Amino acid sequence: MKAKSLQDLQQIQQQLAEQRRAAAEQEAALAAARRKADAEKNLFVRAAGQVQPLRHPPRVLLVGDQPPPIPVQQQLDDQRVLREAISDEFDASTLLDVDDALSFRRQGVGLDVTRKLRKGDWSIQREIDLHGLRRDDAREALAAFIREAHRQGVRCVRVVHGKGLGSPGKTPVLKGKVQSWLVQKQEVLAFVQARGDEGGAGALVVLLKPQGA
Repeated sequence: MKAKSLQDLQQIQQQLAEQRRAAAEQEAALAAARRKADAEKNLFVRAAGQVQPLRHPPRVLLVGDQPPPIPVQQQLDDQRVLREAISDEFDASTLLDVDDALSFRRQGVGLDVTRKLRKGDWSIQREIDLHGLRRDDAREALAAFIREAHRQGVRCVRVVHGKGLGSPGKTPVLKGKVQSWLVQKQEVLAFVQARGDEGGAGALVVLLKPQGA
């Protein structure tokens, strides 16, 4: 820039002074910013203590899909059904006492129990009549009846299976099945053929375990 007069020279000097002042102010501002940043860094270091930089870049671990819930109640129900299941193929004949009226007593139950059942020492509290039911229906009805009676604390029940007079060949179809089914029910302690006034050969008197046993 070339000055043509003294006045121009003075203006140029003034402009240069203003530029130097602006540059000095900018440099001062940058220095202040650096000092502030250093102070904040030092403050963090004092607060956090000695730190080490991460050796690996930050990574986010994604959790995989949760396994499906285990149907515990369904498993328990299935186990209960298996325990309560009764089979048509089970042969109970070897477990029955051979006398004029076949009877059954579970291991550990004395002969006096069946004698008392025949004499009627236990009063009959419930009864189920399986007359006219098909085999599968009779099996399910008997299982439900025994289970519910035991749950309610009933001790002695009568199961009417019929004498088979209406069956082909007049053979008692359900009689042997009912005996086999009862032997398989853990709630049953013993049973005897009913007395004549209670159904005779067409019914059984059944003694159940005490509730909770």
